[in-house]
Amino acid sequence: MCSQIQRILTLPVIWACFATGSLIAANSFVVTSPDGSNSAVVALKSLPQPYPLGQRVYYRVLKDKQVVLTDSPLGLDFKGMGALDRDFEVLGSKTDSHDSTWDFAFGARSRIRDHYNELTLSLRERAGARRRLDIVFRAYNEGVAFRYVLPKQDGLDEFVLSSEDTEFHFARDASCFALDLGGYSTAYESEYPRISLNDIKPTSIIGLPLLVQLAGGPWVALLEADLRDYAGMYVGGVANVPNALAAKLSPIPDFDPLVLGGYGGTIATERDLDQSIQKSMETIRLHPERTKVRSDEIVVGRTPMATPWRIVMMHSRPGGLIENNDLVLSLSAPSVLADTSWIQPGKSAWNWWSGSLARNVDFTPGMNTATMKHYIDFAADHHLEYLLIDGGWSPFNEITKTVPEIDMPEIMAHAQNRGVKIILWVFWPTLRKQIDAAFPVYQKWGVAGVKIDFLDRDDQEMVKAYEVMMQKAAQHHLIVDFHGTHKPTGLRRTYPNLLNREGVLGMEFSRSTKRDDPVHHVTLPFTRMLAGPMDYTPGCFHNATREEFRPRFPEPMCQGTRAHQLAMYVVYEQPLAMVSDFPEALAGQPGMEFIEKVPTVWDDTKVPDGEPAQYVTIARRKGDTWYIGSMSNWDARDLDVALDFLGGGEYETQVFADGADADRVATSLDISTKRVTAKDRLTIHLAPGGGWAAIVRPL
Repeated sequence: MCSQIQRILTLPVIWACFATGSLIAANSFVVTSPDGSNSAVVALKSLPQPYPLGQRVYYRVLKDKQVVLTDSPLGLDFKGMGALDRDFEVLGSKTDSHDSTWDFAFGARSRIRDHYNELTLSLRERAGARRRLDIVFRAYNEGVAFRYVLPKQDGLDEFVLSSEDTEFHFARDASCFALDLGGYSTAYESEYPRISLNDIKPTSIIGLPLLVQLAGGPWVALLEADLRDYAGMYVGGVANVPNALAAKLSPIPDFDPLVLGGYGGTIATERDLDQSIQKSMETIRLHPERTKVRSDEIVVGRTPMATPWRIVMMHSRPGGLIENNDLVLSLSAPSVLADTSWIQPGKSAWNWWSGSLARNVDFTPGMNTATMKHYIDFAADHHLEYLLIDGGWSPFNEITKTVPEIDMPEIMAHAQNRGVKIILWVFWPTLRKQIDAAFPVYQKWGVAGVKIDFLDRDDQEMVKAYEVMMQKAAQHHLIVDFHGTHKPTGLRRTYPNLLNREGVLGMEFSRSTKRDDPVHHVTLPFTRMLAGPMDYTPGCFHNATREEFRPRFPEPMCQGTRAHQLAMYVVYEQPLAMVSDFPEALAGQPGMEFIEKVPTVWDDTKVPDGEPAQYVTIARRKGDTWYIGSMSNWDARDLDVALDFLGGGEYETQVFADGADADRVATSLDISTKRVTAKDRLTIHLAPGGGWAAIVRPL
C-alpha cells in the first residue's frame, strides 16, 4: 500500500473522530486489523501554548468504531540530549501485512496465529541534532501494539534514556483492577482491587497487566512484550488529565534490599533470610532516603535499538481477553533453542508448603534424605513428573554443596529409579556469584531444573540478568521457575525452558494471612494471568470455609472448597504446576484422581463465561479430551455452561463438584459421571468459595 493510501482514513475512523469532537490532523496515518475491528491512528499535531511550537506525535486506538484511547502522546527523553518527542518531519512511512502460524508446546494453545497489519512511521527532528525515530504500530484482531525503534545514526551511537514518555489517554471514564505496588523493587505479590481509573495518581506505581473497563465497554488490558535489555514498564496517573496514564520505567536501584536487612551475602539459613527481609522492610519504611535510585539513568543503550512492545488488548467481554491471549508471545522473539525435546512440562510434589511434613513414617520428617525420598515416592505413585526441593537443601551462600542432612547422590539415584525429576531451589543473590560453578554441578548431578528466588526487580540490569540465567540454564538442560519476580513479558517463547514464574500473590500467603481468598482467585485469570503463566502453587487439601479459615503453619489451610482447588489446575495457566500439600494429606483423598490426570499444557483454550472478582469458567483441550474448571468468589451461584466448543458425537464427563454441604464442609466433594454432546448445556452449582471441575472424553 503506498503512502498516499495510508493517509486516507476509513469511514469508521472519520466517524469516530467526529464523535469525539475533534478531527485528526492532516498529517496522519492509520493501520487497521485484518478483521477491521481495531485501528490505530497516528498523527503529528501542533501543541497549544504555552508549549514550544512544533509537531508532536499522538496516537489513537479505536475498537468497533469507538475511540478507546484518545490523543495520547509518544516520545523518549534522553539524559543530556533532551526529549525526542516534537518538532518532527515525516521522512516516510510503510505498511506491511503478516499471517503465519507457529507451534508452541508449552502454553495454553499449541498452534498460534500471528496475523496483523503493520505501519512504520519514520520521523526526524526538524532542527537541533536532527535525531531520527521510527514508531511501529501493529493492528491485530485482538488489539494494538506499538514500539519505538532508534535507527543507527550519527551522534546517537550511545545514549542514556531518562524516561519513556508514552501515555494512554482513555476516551471516557473507566474502572480498573490495579496492582498498586508502591515501588519498583517488588515481587508483584499483591491484590488487584477494583478502583476508578482516576484514583491512579501521578505518584502511583501500578504494575502490568492493568485491566480496564470503559464505561459502555470494551474491556482493555495494558501489557508489554519482548522486554530484553530494557527496563520494565509500570504506569501512573497524569496530572490534570482525567482517565490518563503515563509509562514509568523501573530505575536501577543504588541499594540492595538484603544489605539494608543487615545480611547481604552472609545469609546462611532460612531464618537469616526471614530476619533480613523483615529488617529491610522496616528500614525502607523508616528511612526511605536510603533507597535511592538512578532516576535520570533508566536505560543505557546503543543504536540501533528497539523498545519492548506496548500492548493495548481489547475485547467486548473479559473472558475474551483470556481466550484470545496470544499477543505477548507473538510479539516476543522466537526460540533461540534448536532442541527443546529435553523440556518437559508437568506437575511437581513440593516439600516447602507444609514444612517437609510427613505422617506415619519411620523417620523424622524435615529437610533430610529420608523425607525427600518419601516425597519422591509420592510423586511417582501419583504420576507427578517432578519433586521440587525448596530452600534448606544447601547453605544459602554456597549452592554447590548440600547441608549434612542431604545426601544428593542417594536422592538422585532414588528419583531416577522411580522416574521422577528433581528441581532445586536457589537463592538469586548467591546464584549471581556462583552460576558458572552451580549449573554444571547440577547437570552432573542429574538435576532437571532450578527455582530461582528473590530477584524482586525488573530494571535494565536485572532484565539482562534474567536472559543470562536462561541462556546458561539452557546450556545445561535446566528448566527454570522464577520466584520473587516481575510479570512475564514473553521471554518463555525465546527460552522455552522457562516453564513458569511467580510474580503473584499465591497460596503461600495462606500460611500467614487471609489475603489469598476466593475473590483474589477469580480476579487473577483476568489480570496477572494475561501476561503469562503464574506459579500460584495450588494443591491444598486442608480446605476451609470463610468462617473456619485461619492462617497456620504447619498444615496450612486454604480458603475455598476442594473443588475450587481442583479447578485451579484448569483455570490457571501453569506449565509447571505445584501439588503443594504433603503426601499423607493428598494420597487416597477425594479429588487426587483429578490432579493426577489433568495436563499442564494445552492444545486449545475457551472461556465460556466469567467476570473479574466474581467467577470464571475455562475449558482447555489436550488431544481430544477437554478439561473444564469453574470457580466462584464468596458468593454461591449457579452457572449455565454451553458445551458448543466440543466436537461431534457423545462425550463421557467425569465431574468433581462441590458436595451438597460444601458451604459448611469445604472438603465435601461429589464425584459423578454423565454423557453430554456439544448441543448440551451444563447447569452447575458453586458453593461460597466453590468450584467445579470436569474431564470430558469422547466416547
